[in-house]
Amino acid sequence: MIHPTLRCTAFAGPRRIASGELRHVALKARQAFDAGKPVRVFEDASGMPVALPLELPAGELLRWLADPLATAVQDAQAAPRGPGRPKLGVVAREVTLLPGHWDWLAAQPGGASVALRALVDAARHVAPEGDRRRAAQEASYRFMQAMAGDQAGFAGACRALFAGDIGAFEEHCATWPDDVREHAGLLAADAFHH
Repeated sequence: MIHPTLRCTAFAGPRRIASGELRHVALKARQAFDAGKPVRVFEDASGMPVALPLELPAGELLRWLADPLATAVQDAQAAPRGPGRPKLGVVAREVTLLPGHWDWLAAQPGGASVALRALVDAARHVAPEGDRRRAAQEASYRFMQAMAGDQAGFAGACRALFAGDIGAFEEHCATWPDDVREHAGLLAADAFHH
């Protein structure tokens, strides 16, 4: 869900125009949009694009950002309700396991859901460094794909990113627009720390 304090970065074409909390970045993005520039906003933590209704007047955009929960509630009321426990934030998804795995999970105290949550929580505590590295790789890759996918050196930069080779990464990104290159490097920083 979009939240006004989400850390984001906005680009007008290849030029970075704002970075910080979404509520501030959105206003700069709106100004660039009004000037007819192609605007893209990315979440800093994931590198995912953030869809903003920049066509709204500035006051309405701020109201939209100020109350994302009301917007989500309106969307949820318009959409049919699915399975799960939305008040708890539980999301139902499909998991495919072998019969022996299901048997083991069913025998655990609390059942399969409790056992799977405990396993996920334990795994998150065992490898936080690997998780940070993977998250940095994925965030940088998503951003690079969106903003530099057609640039010379893109494929080499991706290989270097996932290999953890900062020298090769910088070499392949060298000809990219300055702001795109710098932001890709910023998102990738944890990918190069072993």
